[in-house]
Amino acid sequence: MPIRRVVPNIQTSRLEESRAFYTGFLDFHVEMDLGWIVTFSSRAHPTAQLSVLTADLTAPVHPDVTIGVDDVDALYAEAVRRGLPILYPLTDEPWGVRRFFVRDPNGRVINLMTHLRAAG
Repeated sequence: MPIRRVVPNIQTSRLEESRAFYTGFLDFHVEMDLGWIVTFSSRAHPTAQLSVLTADLTAPVHPDVTIGVDDVDALYAEAVRRGLPILYPLTDEPWGVRRFFVRDPNGRVINLMTHLRAAG
């Protein structure tokens, strides 16, 4: 299963201060801003990313890490087959991703996702 990127997710109550820190001090670019989550990327290496979020908009728990994969459906089927703890079911989100959450052996919440392709 090819992994496209790995993004740490930092929970915060200080979204604007975080934006100033990562863009001003570390010169990250704002890749995505949905108001509750901001994803920053390196200008030189766009897959070097991190996100800060106040809380997940649709899921009941905060993901510690996001891993972008090619085939999230196959990975979900494998997680179910293995009996892994699914914390958030496979879902198409309104911001254009398909994802699910699983708990790793260390108790961390892993958001496994892929970008949905636009029709047409």
